[in-house]
Order: sequence, then structure tokens, then C-alpha cells
Amino acid sequence: MQRRLLITGGAGFIGTNFTRHWSRCRPQDRIVVLDALTYAGNFANIESLCTSGRIRFVHGDIREYDAVHDLLIEEKIDTIVHFAAESHVDRSIHGPAEFIQANIVGTQVLLDAARAVWLSRGLPHRFHHISTDEVYGSLGPDDPPFSESHSYDPRSPYAASKAASDHLVRAYGNTYGIDFTISNCSNNYGPYQFPEKLIPLCILNALEGRALPIYGDGLNVRDWLHVEDHCAAIRMIIESSPPSRTWNVGGGTERTNISLVQELCSSIDAVFAQDASLKERFPKCPASRGARTVELITYVKDRPGHDRRYAIDSRQLERELGYTPRVTLAEGLRRTVEWFLDNEAWWRGVLSGEYKQWVQRQYGAV
Repeated sequence: MQRRLLITGGAGFIGTNFTRHWSRCRPQDRIVVLDALTYAGNFANIESLCTSGRIRFVHGDIREYDAVHDLLIEEKIDTIVHFAAESHVDRSIHGPAEFIQANIVGTQVLLDAARAVWLSRGLPHRFHHISTDEVYGSLGPDDPPFSESHSYDPRSPYAASKAASDHLVRAYGNTYGIDFTISNCSNNYGPYQFPEKLIPLCILNALEGRALPIYGDGLNVRDWLHVEDHCAAIRMIIESSPPSRTWNVGGGTERTNISLVQELCSSIDAVFAQDASLKERFPKCPASRGARTVELITYVKDRPGHDRRYAIDSRQLERELGYTPRVTLAEGLRRTVEWFLDNEAWWRGVLSGEYKQWVQRQYGAV
């Protein structure tokens, strides 16, 4: 079966990895990426796929109904994979309005366009919505992990906006008959992640000898999922799940924030010990002078409403669709450190805003 996919937010972190994953695993399919290229979206992530003609990139906003509607018709889209979202909790605390617009209104407009095109013509379709474990709230230290039947209890504006978008997708399925699936994932990490998130932030700070900030006492717990495992799970769901199902996707690797960063520091030290050239490239990194990167860890004031623990129960996905995370945390951290070292031009471009200037030349102001 040949699919025609619209991947929203396909130039962001997880969207980029999924676009590359699907293109690699299903080269016969048509892929269209729709991305507004806000601060965390980066055309450079998928530029090579676009220039090769393997995918089409469309610079646009999911809130623009007419543009989305026409694109679905023009490209004969039968599968929407909806990543596009504002996703950083700290930013949602300081500016919740943007999250309401992007995550709730954007999802509603996308659903309305899909409903108008697919249902009026009786076309077979699938709307897959990517969500987060944060919609479930916070767990106590001895609580069982979140299952698909866990009650929603969002604690931040970001989590609330994603919970609302989940409810919208289900409501459109129940009310109008949209064929949908939803996946709620744990914390992702890996290539192309924007440097505001914990792992890439700590990698780049370590390379420059800057502090590695840890909120509060560092004992907040997260379940870490390598982005490639997440992408494989989404593909399984799109290809094999019955409609109207929700699936939790986790990595099965709970860690406190402090222990995660300590493991990451050890990975950085090990990579530097194996490659002498890194000492010249990054002389400010403690590992360049034989010191331990962990010395850079600094505790900072906790953020408001910081959930204590997230943990995902993926047994339903494993039992019914055969999902098993393949990338161990140790291997994933090492691969992520090596990716950032091998792609210095990418992250320096992101930090300097060079890609934004390129986008403005190509597409106008963003």
C-alpha cells in the first residue's frame, strides 16, 4: 500500500527524525512536510531530503485553514501525522497564549480541514496525533507508570494544551467519524533536538565549559526514550493499529534528572578520552584537561509546578503491536553526544540564527 503523508512540524526535532525514518523505511510513499519554522523548526534538518526530491516542504501554519484544506486536496493526502506543537514547559509558563493557539487551535483547524476533505468524499484516511505523558500529571515515587486508561491531570499550560488537543482528536473521531490514533510518549532525546532541552543543553554547555543547570534537588524522575525508538513505534501504530486507539510509548528507563546528567557527563568524558582532536576543538570542556565534566553540575531554583515523576507503561504497545525499545540509555547518550560533535555546524547555526536568515531569504519573514 502506498501512502501519501502530511507530516506537520516535520522540521522540528521529533518530526525531522520521523520524516527521515519513514522516508528510509517506506521510500515508495509520498511525504509532504508542513512546518511554520518557528524558533525550534529548522529547514536544514530536512533540506537534503527536499533537494533530492524525496519529500516536498511547504512553509505554512496549521492554523491557516484554506492552505491546509487545499494542500490535502492537491497532494491527495490520506495520512496526517501531527507533530506540530509548542512543546517547552518553561516557555509555556512565561507565555501560555502561544501554546493555546498552536496546540489547541492549530489541532482544531487541522481536524476541520481533514474532516472537510476526507469525510465529504468518503476517503480512507488516518489522523495520527502525537501527544505527551505530561497530560497525565505527576506520579508519586511508588505509583505504577501511566497506562492508557490513566486519568488526565495536566499541571502546566503546555500539558493542558496537549490534553485539550488529545480531547479534540477523540471528539472529532466520536462526533464526525475521523479515523484517528493517538500516542503519548515519554521524554525524547537524540539527533536534531533544539538546544533548550536538557540533554542537548548540557552537551553544548559542557563543550563550552558552562554550568549544567539542574532544577531544585535534581530528583525529579523522567522516562527517557530515544527518538528513533519513538519513530518506529509511531510507524507501527499508523500501519497496524485499529482506529480510535491510544498508545503509550516509553523507553523503560526512569532516571532522576541528576543521575541522567551524571550519565551524560560520563559519556562525554569517554568520548573525549577516545578522540584526542576534541581537546583542540573544545578546550573549555573539563574533559579536555583531564577533569570530569560532572564538575560543571550546578543546582538552580526549581521551576513553578515542576512535576515530580513521569513513567510510561508501554505493555499494551508491546503486547499488541510488538513494540520494544531497542536503544539503551547508555548507547543513546553516547550516540547523541557523538551526533552533536559530528554536527557542530548545525548547532552553531541554530544558536546563531543563521538558518533563520536563510529561511527569510527563501520564504520571506518568519
